Amino acid sequence: MGGPLQQSSGENSLLTGEDFGRLFETFERTAFRLETLDEYDVEEEREEIARFMAGEDMGPEWADNPWVRSMTDKGKQVSRVHVLKSPLTDYLRYELSAYPGNITAGETIGIIDQSEQTVSGLPGHDFWLFDDRHVYRMHYTEAGAFIGGELLPAEVLPEYRGYRERALSAAVPFAAYWERHR
Repeated sequence: MGGPLQQSSGENSLLTGEDFGRLFETFERTAFRLETLDEYDVEEEREEIARFMAGEDMGPEWADNPWVRSMTDKGKQVSRVHVLKSPLTDYLRYELSAYPGNITAGETIGIIDQSEQTVSGLPGHDFWLFDDRHVYRMHYTEAGAFIGGELLPAEVLPEYRGYRERALSAAVPFAAYWERHR
């Protein structure tokens, strides 16, 4: 089935930039992300992180994330589980502080804090699973800069669906986690 999320090349090339961004416009029903890094180096976030670290007002987008809203307003479900370990890095404090705006916009977020619980059987890398049909393994530099998303073969879909279910069942809802760790 060659839907809009498939690459035309048979090789394991990476989708980057706008090509990767289109995945969020073309999925039909569900998008799930497993996050595993303590630091992400996102150029577009650097100014915002500096404002956050200085204690400045983060603006209206933090109250209701427009990127998430662009998907959920179309009836699509967006969810993630972030696997992390306390104490939180400055980056994680920034990212988790933005999550309430994602939740207001309709995203479901769970946290697995490895300092509080041991969850085995999850991969040590990030991925996106779209519509239960396409899984993209995320590749980053050691510093956390996004290199690209690799479309994995259909044969691994059951494995990644299992990772999603394991992560969702073990995750603490973000609101409960944040209440204890804010």
